[in-house]
Amino acid sequence: MKGLLIISGLGILAMLAEIFKFKKLLLPLVLIGIVAAYAFNFMEWRNGFGISYFDNMIAFDKMAIAFSGIIIATSFFWFILANDYFEEDSNLVDHFALVLFALVGALMLTAFNNMTTLFLGIEIMSIPMYVLAASKKKDMKSNEAGFKYLIMGSFASAFLLFGIALIYGATGSFDIMQIRTYISANADHLPMFFYVGVVMMLIAMCFKVSAAPFHFWAPDVYEGSPTLITALMSTVVKTAAFAAFMRLFLVGFANVSETWTGILSVVVALSLIIANFSAAMQSSVKRMLAYSSISHAAFMLMVILANVRSNISVDAIIYYSLAYSIGSIAAFGILYNVGRSGGEDISAFNGLGKRNPLLALCMTVAMLSLAGIPITAGFFAKYFVFITMIGTSYKWLLILAILTSAVGAYYYLKVIIAMYFKEQDSELAVPVEKSNSLVIIVTTILTIVIGVVPGFVAEMFKY
Repeated sequence: MKGLLIISGLGILAMLAEIFKFKKLLLPLVLIGIVAAYAFNFMEWRNGFGISYFDNMIAFDKMAIAFSGIIIATSFFWFILANDYFEEDSNLVDHFALVLFALVGALMLTAFNNMTTLFLGIEIMSIPMYVLAASKKKDMKSNEAGFKYLIMGSFASAFLLFGIALIYGATGSFDIMQIRTYISANADHLPMFFYVGVVMMLIAMCFKVSAAPFHFWAPDVYEGSPTLITALMSTVVKTAAFAAFMRLFLVGFANVSETWTGILSVVVALSLIIANFSAAMQSSVKRMLAYSSISHAAFMLMVILANVRSNISVDAIIYYSLAYSIGSIAAFGILYNVGRSGGEDISAFNGLGKRNPLLALCMTVAMLSLAGIPITAGFFAKYFVFITMIGTSYKWLLILAILTSAVGAYYYLKVIIAMYFKEQDSELAVPVEKSNSLVIIVTTILTIVIGVVPGFVAEMFKY
């Protein structure tokens, strides 16, 4: 809770930076504030914390604190990575405020206890992201990305609101615990429109996590947005959306799982097939990573599909979110630096092993982790998902996931092959700012460390 209040305060502080002329101090202040938010988040995990006034709307239980910790840590790396991005931007203060308020929405989504808070969290997170996606004002692709994100996001929000209205009409409450209790007490007397509301909310959340067939906006938005904004979308936004998805369906609608698990299994299967085969055909690394994010969304949805709210399932999705976020920050950080001089196609990585061996090594680790190759964090992330699913009736999805992961390995290896086995198009070295190098190296080391001691990391999140 204190972390949410600190990030909210930082957003307000960012808006005042222009008036009181401390723009140059804004980044250090934000980084210090994020460290403080993480420290309070950690203390709440150990000691517990709550404000009774908010308890019926928002509640930071251990699951919320774990997801909040991942979001806050990822945002810390992101702000360091975006150091020179903000320096070049004439609208520095506006962008700082937008990113910070998007983080506020993300933190709300991890801890909502009420449908109203769910909607507010989604909108507070999404509206700044629409603006940030279109923040390259002179770039038509960026303008198109922002417009598409706005239209599709609004469409999803309409589904969500209609679903919430139908569920409220059936149960008389917005509180997810009261809804859960009502479902248990009236399982045989729920009106048909209640089930329609559940399905509409499922569709809306699938839009938010860009799962197929509701993924059409993602490749274009990811490709058109500035690379660092795409990094924010694929890490912080996705982690928050899955935290909300998990809380909504494994807490609120767990007792009507027969209504949504069948639909979700089809969504997972389509996401695995469409995402991996589409990614294999891409020449743009950013677009390839966009499709791969849909595949990773399918893996995290498999945990929700298992419908077992226990340490196993919670640990699996938290570990996956952590591994995916760290790997993505490293990958997008490298793409950002390579793209400034060579573009975003796979050919831009040709000969990178000679031009910048350290950057190539870090990209190799990131690609191997996203592909799920031992001993990286990505391997054990997928392993924990498989363990969660193994006792369910969806073993056919496990087989499909393994087969499509082989396709995934192909397109990740294309980047590695380009770096080490393709002739370089340019003799020029790839310059990387020191702050960027630090983030890339640290996230690469974390990817390996988390993969070497997965049990220790998973144990940290036990209730």
